[in-house]
Amino acid sequence: MAGEKQRMKHETEKERWDRNFADLLQELRVAQTGVQILFAFLLTLPFSNGFPKVTDFQKDTYVVALITAAFATAMIISPVAFHRALFRQGRKPELVRYAHRMATGGLAFMLISMVSSILLITDYLLDTWVSIVLTAVAAAYFLTFWAAIPFAKRNWLDDDAEEEDEDFAKDAAEPNVPSRA
Repeated sequence: MAGEKQRMKHETEKERWDRNFADLLQELRVAQTGVQILFAFLLTLPFSNGFPKVTDFQKDTYVVALITAAFATAMIISPVAFHRALFRQGRKPELVRYAHRMATGGLAFMLISMVSSILLITDYLLDTWVSIVLTAVAAAYFLTFWAAIPFAKRNWLDDDAEEEDEDFAKDAAEPNVPSRA
């Protein structure tokens, strides 16, 4: 942790934007796989044998899940198209800011699609009130890990990290003296 902080402190502006872009691409790869699997599942669902038995509410829920999965897919993949359009123009900061917004929006649509999919399937299998409770619990769970904890911890350092930083700063300030063990 401390070594990484020290490295980040000495990087140039260009190196920082390159690192931010690489980090964002890694995150998008994970999200892209998940949303594409969900979208593929939703695309095949109407062709299954049980689909004609769904209620109007379930059909509406399906349409919400499908459309939001499509929107999530578009937003999560859009940084690739944006990168192609700006390739070698020296506009990495603009690209990183755009990709951050698209990733955030894509995750929001993916959340809606996943929760709608849970509602659709649980409503098909269980009583409506049970499906609503289970869907609400799942939505709260997603929101906890995708929004509440990250926002609460975005400026947070744990005690161990602070101690490591202090130790690193102390070691960097002291000359290398052999230990007396």
